[in-house]
This record gives sequence, structure tokens and C-alpha cells, in this order.
Amino acid sequence: MCRWREPWTTAMEQSIWADRNLMKFNKEKYKVLGRNNPMRQYMLEADQLESSLAEKDLGVLVDTKLNMRQQCAPVAKAANGILGCIRQSIVSRSKEVILTLCSALVRPHCVQFWAPQYKRDILDILGRVQHKDD
Repeated sequence: MCRWREPWTTAMEQSIWADRNLMKFNKEKYKVLGRNNPMRQYMLEADQLESSLAEKDLGVLVDTKLNMRQQCAPVAKAANGILGCIRQSIVSRSKEVILTLCSALVRPHCVQFWAPQYKRDILDILGRVQHKDD
């Protein structure tokens, strides 16, 4: 059964666990995604944790609203770069060859687009990548 806990309790428990197991946390890697509420200050051991507006976690850029919109632009840029390389380096223009290459090389970069949060993400960014693919 999962129950909600205060974040400071969890941080304190982590600190106690680390001490028991003779481990240390790298405090520079801990960030708090929040709205800079002065009443809420998160601590790890005796140090206050830094606040951040956006952080990259598991390769995905997430902001304080848990919005991944900032992630779309760099991914679209990488996908467009690969499409450009395909166009410049492949002599054959057959649909089978282009679709196979796009599926293998471009699709992995566009994983973040499969469930975009906003319609403008689909229309603006994803639409441009797909249009260049045609």
C-alpha cells in the first residue's frame, strides 16, 4: 500500500539510511522542482537543497509544472538533423528506403512526441518534422 509522506520526512529517512549503510549522497545532484515557496525549505542532512525551474531526469527535461514542452524543441532539432543527413547521403529516393531509414534513425528521437501534452506541440513541432519526412 502506497501512502503519501512529507518530502522532508523522506529526505530525512534517506539520510538516516545512508548513514547506516556508510554511504554519502552527492548533495549537488539533489534539486527541488518547486515554485520557490519561502515557507518550504527542503534539507538533506544539514544542507538546504537548491531550487530549480527545470531539470533533466532520465534524459527528459521536466519543469516545475511537470510539463515536458521544453523537451520537444531539441528533440525536433535532432530529428530534423538526421532527416537532413538521410537526404544528403542517400542516393535512392524510393519510398521503401526512406521509410525504413526514418523508422530506424528518426523515430527513436521522437519518442517524446507520441503523447504530446498540448495541441500546439503536435501542430507546430511534430507537424514540421513529419512534413520534412514526406
